[in-house]
Amino acid sequence: MTALTFLWLGAATAVFVAANGVLKVYATKGQVPVLIGALALFCVGNWLMVQVMKASGLGLAIAVSAIFQLVTISVMAIFVFGERPTGLQLVGMALGVVAVAMIAWPTEVKQ
Repeated sequence: MTALTFLWLGAATAVFVAANGVLKVYATKGQVPVLIGALALFCVGNWLMVQVMKASGLGLAIAVSAIFQLVTISVMAIFVFGERPTGLQLVGMALGVVAVAMIAWPTEVKQ
């Protein structure tokens, strides 16, 4: 993945984290304008993900994005909403990070 691809991925992750934060607010307060705002953010996030997919392919883009979002949304859940993941959940996140690192690790193509 190139630096530009990581920039797109970072932007998409930030938008998805914001969208999920807004959706959590909707889940607790139930205001329709909040839901519409969350859905709009999800649309922007998906458009940004298309840019990542164009640059790196579907499989790699989705794998890396899923773990980026998992970790960042978990951090937001801990620090903003006071949620506490279990030890098993933390180990699962760590294994996900290792798995995606192995998928995204640059390799030489021998011909």
